[in-house]
Amino acid sequence: MGRVTNAMLSSNYLTNMNRNLRNMQVLQSQLASGKAINKPSDDPYKASRTMQLYTEIDSNKQFNENIKDISNWLDTTDTALNQAGNVFGRIRTLLMTAGNGAYGEDERKAIQDEVKEKVNELAQILNTNFDGAYIFGGTKSTSKPVTVDTDGKIKYADKGGNATTDATTINQIGSGLNVEVSEGVLIKYNKTAVDILQYKDKSGASQNVSDLLEAIEKNLDTPATTTTSFPGTPGQEMLTGTLLGQVDSVIQNLLQRRSEVGAMTNRMESAQSKNEDENLDMTDILSKTEDIDFTEKMMSYSMMQTVYMASLQTSAKILPTSLLDYIR
Repeated sequence: MGRVTNAMLSSNYLTNMNRNLRNMQVLQSQLASGKAINKPSDDPYKASRTMQLYTEIDSNKQFNENIKDISNWLDTTDTALNQAGNVFGRIRTLLMTAGNGAYGEDERKAIQDEVKEKVNELAQILNTNFDGAYIFGGTKSTSKPVTVDTDGKIKYADKGGNATTDATTINQIGSGLNVEVSEGVLIKYNKTAVDILQYKDKSGASQNVSDLLEAIEKNLDTPATTTTSFPGTPGQEMLTGTLLGQVDSVIQNLLQRRSEVGAMTNRMESAQSKNEDENLDMTDILSKTEDIDFTEKMMSYSMMQTVYMASLQTSAKILPTSLLDYIR
């Protein structure tokens, strides 16, 4: 066995002393921050896991912010669809009234004027704006989706607000919008002017609301004639028969759209609840990963202090500092 020199004793002492001091510093940092990991080198695996959990929690919070915004959008959509339903409910009442054989030209003209007002009201509803976006505009949400032309018909509108039949523009208006509500899960959340202006009658044939409203106005103006939009029937019978049936189909379409909006709202609420539950779970895991047990750490710190002080006292006895130690 080799000779143990004073230099070796000093070196070992300093090594152990510094290790004890570093351990105390780590414990002090943990107690001050309340975190087990204050830098990646403390525990690379836990540091990586912690950063991943923070990222996932932040993502879920953003998803729920998206859901909150879209829920407000859907509420606005439902309100607008309800208003559109009220418009056609009133038009239906007017058609029933106009079917009264005792009504003269003046009464029918008054009904026609109110129908024209309802056309403008419907256009305003279709141009409902939420937070700077037109909710029925599809991907063309920065400009109004419809306008009323000089003939009083509702038409799709270009970016300048002018009536257009451009297929690209109409496709944009009819396009769906999606939002990410959780990782990789997209939900369509909008209804479009196309969804409202296009409907199917009782036979399943596609019809257009604008054509229907024009036919109603024409039949109120000239009750004895027929229209080109729907099969030929005498005016009064047209109002209370064919056209009334078409209005019922429009109302049914609006109810269906409202039902779809309700289903979207339910999906949003379910996604929000799921995200909140996941965040609670991840926050719990995060706490277990990075938070310290204060009682345990205080005990460890007290023990480390004792070890450190003992090492100081021991070193003072076993490491001679001068020749006087040998003389004694």
